[in-house]
Amino acid sequence: MIDWIPIIFVTFKVIVLCTGMFFAIKWHYDQGKKGKGKETRSVLRASGKVVVIFVVLLLGVGLITFFLSRMLGLDLTFP
Repeated sequence: MIDWIPIIFVTFKVIVLCTGMFFAIKWHYDQGKKGKGKETRSVLRASGKVVVIFVVLLLGVGLITFFLSRMLGLDLTFP
C-alpha cells in the first residue's frame, strides 16, 4: 500500500513554491514596467539569468548526490 502523506505534502509544497515564485516574478516585472523600457528588458534578462543559474545548480546538486550515493554503495535501482 502506498503512503499518501509524502505525496500530499510534496504536491502542496510544489504548488505553494510555484505560486510564490509566480507572484514574485510578476511583482518584479510590474516594478520594472513602471520605469523605462530599458529597465523592463534588464529585469527580464536578470530573471532569465537567475533561472538558468538555479537550474544548473540544481542539476549539479543532483549529480553530486547521485555520485556520492553510488560511491557509498547505496542501491539506486527502481523496483
